[in-house]
Amino acid sequence: MTYPYPLLDRPSLTWTKQTDKTRDIKVHEWIETIGETVPDWNDVDVTILGVPLSKSSISTSAASENPDAMRQVWKSFGTYNLDEDVDLASLKAIDLGNVKQHVTDIAQTHRNIEEAMVAMKRHHPHTMQVTMGGDHSITAMLVNGLKRANPDETIGILQLDTHFDLRDLSDIGPANGTPIRNLLQSGSIEGNHVHNIGLHGFFNAKELKDYADEQGVHYTTMKQARKKGIARVISGALEELNQEVDTIYLTVDMDVLDITHNPAAPAATPGGMYTEELFDAVRLAGEHPKVKAMDIVCLDPRKDVGGMAVKSAVHVMLSFLTGYCKR
Repeated sequence: MTYPYPLLDRPSLTWTKQTDKTRDIKVHEWIETIGETVPDWNDVDVTILGVPLSKSSISTSAASENPDAMRQVWKSFGTYNLDEDVDLASLKAIDLGNVKQHVTDIAQTHRNIEEAMVAMKRHHPHTMQVTMGGDHSITAMLVNGLKRANPDETIGILQLDTHFDLRDLSDIGPANGTPIRNLLQSGSIEGNHVHNIGLHGFFNAKELKDYADEQGVHYTTMKQARKKGIARVISGALEELNQEVDTIYLTVDMDVLDITHNPAAPAATPGGMYTEELFDAVRLAGEHPKVKAMDIVCLDPRKDVGGMAVKSAVHVMLSFLTGYCKR
């Protein structure tokens, strides 16, 4: 068989699609799964991918369980967003399954992730690609794949994160603390095309700030963002990127949320973003025509309390798609 089967495992959860538009449709009834034949990609608006990798996480993490945890929670959400009067059921979304994982070889898994993105963007470049991680190391592989598929395009990064993720690869390798530096060193992106929003407190070394300044990385602390207004900061970053790049990639590290809003991030901290601020931020990103892919990373379902973190992650995905639906 051809794409997507050689690179992907089928979704472990499959649902019956609900076609009766007169009743309340739940997310799990809306999102389709790959069948025995490859669909007509021209009819597909959104492709969803799971990357269950957390072996490359600096801290102990079961973020590998997050893709399926998010799928389980889909049945708790309807497709209609009352806040925006938007029904996501107007989009055709397909769950492609999970990138194949090597049991012990992280480098091989990283190659699989990159190849999966290359294949997706070559076979159906028009679809909005949403990835459920996994730790943050996967972002470098996904963006590298995006660059390989579109070598002539300039890629910008909108990063919502508590951390710079600019640690030295020579110290820890391609881990969840290094994806942005990995992309800078690979040449897939330029420093001045990175906008990181949400950094705060005592969780970033001075040497990483200095490196960010040297590379021209744009960053807005949580304190600055809240003072200016999240919507204004996100809109400003998108406008700057719009002037400089062809494609914008959105990466959402769930540790950007305050620990009281998300206890399940391996690096959860006090002083972070609130859920309503994050939902607004990703919706605005989804509305922008140059945002062509996004990921949600660094969420450990084993550390969750009452499902609040996993439900927040699904809300992030749906809020982003609400923005996409409003284009």
